[in-house]
Amino acid sequence: MIHTRGLARDYREKKEIVTAVKGIDIDVEPGELVAFLGPNGAGKSTTLRMLTTLLRPTRGTATVVGHDVHTHAREIRGKIGYIGQGNGAGHNHRIRDELVDHGRFYGLSTKESKRRAGQLLENFGLASQAKRAIGSLSGGQRRRVDIAMGMMHEPELLFLDEPSTGLDPQNRVNLAEEIARLRTELGMTVFLTTHYLEEADQLAERVLIIDGGEVIAEGKPAELKATLAGDRIRLGFADELAAKAAAVFVGEHLPTARETTVDNNVLTTAVDNGEATLPKLLRGMDSVDIEVRTASVRLPTLDDVFLSLTGRTLRDADQSTQAEGSQA
Repeated sequence: MIHTRGLARDYREKKEIVTAVKGIDIDVEPGELVAFLGPNGAGKSTTLRMLTTLLRPTRGTATVVGHDVHTHAREIRGKIGYIGQGNGAGHNHRIRDELVDHGRFYGLSTKESKRRAGQLLENFGLASQAKRAIGSLSGGQRRRVDIAMGMMHEPELLFLDEPSTGLDPQNRVNLAEEIARLRTELGMTVFLTTHYLEEADQLAERVLIIDGGEVIAEGKPAELKATLAGDRIRLGFADELAAKAAAVFVGEHLPTARETTVDNNVLTTAVDNGEATLPKLLRGMDSVDIEVRTASVRLPTLDDVFLSLTGRTLRDADQSTQAEGSQA
């Protein structure tokens, strides 16, 4: 459904050339749900805009639903759905009318457009407001309308750029259920970016991680967490001196541990099979009179994977990007 090689995009900023995407290779098979993760400014949205023919690649090749993005943009647009970060619905249009018209634009009959519109209005909690003008809606309600529009024609391939932003927890659940239904009934392929790491973890069969315009890792979430992050053991001590002594012990007696840090009186380290490792670690520290006051094991997250790869969390990376933007 998606095949790219060396896909890249440059921008001109004043007199300099800035490379937003540095030549990435992507393969997505029919029926897959792939999450594209990375901090703000990493190149996620630029990549989606190239794949949906809204931006022309500077270099590289890409085929989407079997068509070349350089030469067959019209064919691609007829087969995909794209839900961007901005609002796409007409400000003065009524919700139901906008959905029905959107279905008709994609070749659905009036009857089928009305059926699909009614179904999506119910699924996203908009049925009672179907006659309201879109301009009168809240930000979250508008986001739900955009998502419904992108799903109206039940596309072969659905692109979702931060779809859950602005949605409350219940509507995030509704979105996940609608995606699951479309995939089950139609075999729809889904390619999404998201800031909700839990959402990617729960929904995606495969994850691509992008940073600085380059794909730095890909794989199934469970595999990435197991191989790149490890379980997190967290130990609390009476003071920082004891925590530092424990860090020395970990370094000497647990050579497979990684990313061991001390923050005040708390030590955190990443290990394989944390539940089996923790009792051994506690017994060892007790034998050298290092008193552990609290202990816990946490399964790794995709944020831990990003931390392992880059030395910073996705949230830290986002905050850094936002700070640079405000200074500029």
